[in-house]
Amino acid sequence: MGAVIFGAAGTMDYAGGWLYVGEMVALSIVFGTIMVRLDPGLLRERLKPPVQKGQPLADKLILIPVLLLIFGGMGFMAADAARWHWSAMPSSVQWVGCGLLLGALLFIYWVMRTNSFAAPVVKIQKDRGQAVITTGPYAIVRHPMYLGALFYIAGTSLVLGSWWGLAVVPILALLLGIRIGVEEKTLRTGLDGYDDYARRVRWRLIPFIW
Repeated sequence: MGAVIFGAAGTMDYAGGWLYVGEMVALSIVFGTIMVRLDPGLLRERLKPPVQKGQPLADKLILIPVLLLIFGGMGFMAADAARWHWSAMPSSVQWVGCGLLLGALLFIYWVMRTNSFAAPVVKIQKDRGQAVITTGPYAIVRHPMYLGALFYIAGTSLVLGSWWGLAVVPILALLLGIRIGVEEKTLRTGLDGYDDYARRVRWRLIPFIW
């Protein structure tokens, strides 16, 4: 992330970049340390590569543009704020972005503490006894990790000081919507009880909308 951000900014004298990287490093250390103790199995899954055995081809194909959008979006945000100076954002808004970023990551952490099977790729983890999770954020939407990701990208854009970077959020929502279709097909055919869960929890990504 640091290489992408400061490379795109064209300078190391970029307060928003240091603010973002500092917050991410600190939170990664805290959350990583907690996960090592509480759920090492999930941590191992989260650290595996984005292309894995047993992963549907459709998920491999959609995951590539998702990752390119996330990291490319970070580069665009940094270039916007520090190289091209298209956006003029008050520092107070960037600090609000820090709060939004923290909230998004705490929400994602809640998702992972609720669901020990929250792997980064679409697959049924039979070796770990995967079961349907219906509590916590999964009682609100069927794919809460993706909902948290949208707020994470919005927070990233604000911390980096880029108004234009917020345009990444709806594009990411569209790609995640496509991925949800792939994931739901896999879960409905390979995970007992998912159909019943989907009937009880209507919303896939955004409550009361979709």
